[in-house]
Amino acid sequence: MALNTSAETPLPVGEVSRLIGGWIDRLGAVWVEGQITQLSRRPGAGVVFLTLRDPSYDISVSVTCYRQVFDAVADVVSEGARVVVLAKPEWYAPRGQLSLRAAEIKPVGVGELLARLEQLKKALAAEGLFAAERKKPLPFLPQLIGLVCGRASAAERDVLENARHRWPAVRFEVRNVAVQGVHAVPQVVQAVKDLDAIDDVDVIIVARGGGSVEDLLPFSDEQLVRAVAACRTPVVSAIGHEPDNPLLDYVADVRASTPTDAAKKVVPDVGEEYERVRLLRDRARRCVEAFIEREERGLAHALARPSIEDPHRMIDERADHVASLTDRGRRTLGHLLDRADSELTHTHARVVGLSPAATLQRGYAVLQKADGHVVRDPGEVTADEALRARVAEGEFSVRVDARSDA
Repeated sequence: MALNTSAETPLPVGEVSRLIGGWIDRLGAVWVEGQITQLSRRPGAGVVFLTLRDPSYDISVSVTCYRQVFDAVADVVSEGARVVVLAKPEWYAPRGQLSLRAAEIKPVGVGELLARLEQLKKALAAEGLFAAERKKPLPFLPQLIGLVCGRASAAERDVLENARHRWPAVRFEVRNVAVQGVHAVPQVVQAVKDLDAIDDVDVIIVARGGGSVEDLLPFSDEQLVRAVAACRTPVVSAIGHEPDNPLLDYVADVRASTPTDAAKKVVPDVGEEYERVRLLRDRARRCVEAFIEREERGLAHALARPSIEDPHRMIDERADHVASLTDRGRRTLGHLLDRADSELTHTHARVVGLSPAATLQRGYAVLQKADGHVVRDPGEVTADEALRARVAEGEFSVRVDARSDA
């Protein structure tokens, strides 16, 4: 329940500690799971002190138990072991310290661990964290590789040596972390996040050289799995434990069987790439040469055609034909002109022969009255009428003789 306090009516520290102790005393016993990080068994002492840690969240709590409680599991439990403890929370008022009083300790067996990991695996898979469509492809030639591994470990040496042997110019950003024990999960998670935040890092390798199921538990931790799933940078899992795959293998974009295999998957081999370039260059050269040869054959075939080999031949052949047609046309036109000229001459002669002028040339004359009317009948004129006579060379006046009436 909330307390009514103020700056004027504060509670003494002892009262606050007493109240906290009262609230904690009302809590019942609980089963707690964690990893033993510190163990103190003093000879002759009736109480055993140990520290229980949650590796996922970097939280620890002190645990005490009677010697006979711990002696029941002393042969199978040591520092680093995962245990389940039935304990009641206790509050030590003078120091303001919370601890657990253990009444029973049970080691977590491998079978139980694997069963829990299987349940976690199914839950994460149901969320889609292991889906193939989420996998990001690795870059062909990474310029900077992030490496998360143990300090001076064989895994680090294998990755660096093999990668630089395959591509000497490759660069690494190494983060040395604890790869087992209580500090492994937070350190690995932080290292992955730090490398993912670097824009120049093209791919991240998380490497460890194998180990027992218990040693590899940090790489199946839910916090690490979610951190890798949230990475924008491709992540390669290189834990090197074939029989049992940690959950990191499922969430990573690429799984490598060993650290050496990770280096081979991430970095191309410079010799192989040179050979591939050489083969592609040879193939390109052959394709170009084949294309040129094919075009040369086609050009030679085209040049061998009569129309290309002797382009004037067709013109010469057509020229003779055109000349023949020209001569024929000229002759035909001449004949037509000659015939037209003959017909014109004949027509002209007929016209001339039939014209009044020709008649006058033969001595005839045309008589016209004063009004220009042509006299055709003697009855049309009267005695002593003046007429105009028109002959071939001109005209003159005449008068009708009176005797003409007779």
